[in-house]
Order: sequence, then structure tokens, then C-alpha cells
Amino acid sequence: MQQTTNTILMIRPINFRMNEQTAVNNYYQKVLDTLLPETVNAKAQQEFDSYVEKLQNVGVNVVVVNDTTEFDTPDSIFPNNWISFHENGTVALYPMFAENRRLERREDVLIQLEDKGFIIKDIVDYTSAEEEDVFLEGTGSLLLDRVNRKAYCALSPRADESLFIEFCEDFEFTPVVFHANQTVKGERKAIYHTNVMMCLAETFAVICLDSIDDKKERKNVIEHLTSDGKEIIAITEDQVNSFAGNMLQVKGENNKRFLVMSQAAYQVLNQEQISKIETHCEILSSSLDTIEACGGGSARCMMAEVFLPKA
Repeated sequence: MQQTTNTILMIRPINFRMNEQTAVNNYYQKVLDTLLPETVNAKAQQEFDSYVEKLQNVGVNVVVVNDTTEFDTPDSIFPNNWISFHENGTVALYPMFAENRRLERREDVLIQLEDKGFIIKDIVDYTSAEEEDVFLEGTGSLLLDRVNRKAYCALSPRADESLFIEFCEDFEFTPVVFHANQTVKGERKAIYHTNVMMCLAETFAVICLDSIDDKKERKNVIEHLTSDGKEIIAITEDQVNSFAGNMLQVKGENNKRFLVMSQAAYQVLNQEQISKIETHCEILSSSLDTIEACGGGSARCMMAEVFLPKA
């Protein structure tokens, strides 16, 4: 089992904009009134292309699939929410909260991966849960410790506990469940995705412990991470607001490890946090300002990790 992969699936946007259907519980999204929709999309494409180039330059194998104009899919740039790929050749498909995000699921994405020599043996499809208004948004909701077989999940309107437990049973992960909150206009509200406040790497975890209000739950998460030998690098809620939790460790050339994040995330980290991360791996950052503002997601959300076996 490996925790990190060298292959990443990314979807290049065609109609990127702020998705009004997700804004109801994603408090990181903003309307950029000063920019025309086509300008927003052009800026997002520019940020996307630059980001892909940076990953490829360090030897990450990026499979870029273009979005289609067939449907209105403003969030297609975040594929990690509808699909996950596993080392045994299994693909999981997930139920999505926003109706227009359900249109992102595309069979041709799987065909393109198979054309590149990846083997898909089985598809586990949880999408029928949408009929009951039950959601679990992929590796946005689930943080997988693939080596220690643990799955971390902050419950929210987009992460249902019973479906999370079902996933853990199907894929043989031990569930670690908790609640993570942020302050919105003076009220504590659920953070919409676990991967906004937590990043799980091979030998460390970047996590906003302050967002786990329940002391027992916080203690439980800390115990799981430390018992698996992971150094905990704590970040603040303010840093989470700049997407400092939304990071992913990947493998580049010669299996060199990189922690990938946005420029905004990197800029809010203090020197101590940067030094701690750099004892484990190198940092790679890229400017994603437009994507973060309109999409309410960042560097990690844009990457779906491919762990499938190759022919």
C-alpha cells in the first residue's frame, strides 16, 4: 500500500464560475462582481494550466481531461469529490450535494484512463444515496490513510456518517469520525469538507485542531495520528480561510515527495510551520486566487489521485 501517488487526474474547466448551488454551505466562496463570467473562466484556465505545468516540471504524471460544454458544470475543476481510485483496481463513485455537480460524473474519464494503461476491475457506486438526500463527497469528505487503513471524516451536510461507515466497511478502513466547525458571522457552522481543514501525508498531518470543538473528538483524532507515527503540524482557523489545510502530498521524479498547495496557503504559513513541513518534503505552490475565490476550493480539491494498477 502507498499513501502517495505519482499520477493525478485533473479536469480543465470550460465554464468555471461561482456555483450558486454549493454556496449554501461552502462559506469560502465569493462573488467577483468586478469580473465578467468569461474573464473568471479565462483566469481559472490560466491558473489551471500554470498549476499543471508546475506539477509536470517536477515529474508528476498529470492526466488532463477537458470538461465538456454538454452540461453546466461550474465545479468540474474539483474531480476528487465524485471519484476515487484504489490500488486493487476499484473505482468509487460518490453522491454529490449540488445537483449540477452530479453532471460531472463522466464515463469517458474512466475510458481515457484505461486508454493510458490503467486497469479498472470494479466500480463501487454510492450515487443512489442522492435519492435520499444523503451525500459523501469523495476525498473531499474522506481523508484516507491508505497505509494504516484509516479514514478520517468531518461530518457535514456533504458527509453522512452512515454512508461513511458503509464506505469504510466496503474498502476496509477504520473510521475516525468527528465534527469540524468554522465561525461564520459569529456562529459555529460545519466545515463543508474534511480536506479543507486537514491534510494527511506519509509521515505528518497538517490539521486545524481548533476547528474540532469537541475535546473528546479532538483527542481521538490526535491519538490516531500520533499512534501511526505522524507528526502533527497545527494550523489556525484564519489559515484555513486561506486554504492552508487544502494540501496534498504527491510523488515527482525519482519518487521525490512534494506537498502541493496554493500560493495563498503558502503565504499564510509561518516559518515554523514551513520548516516542519520541509523536514518531511519539499513544498510546491501555485497561484489559484480566482479558483479559490469563486470555487471555494483549492489545490487539493483539483487533484484526484490515481492509484490504479497498470497493465
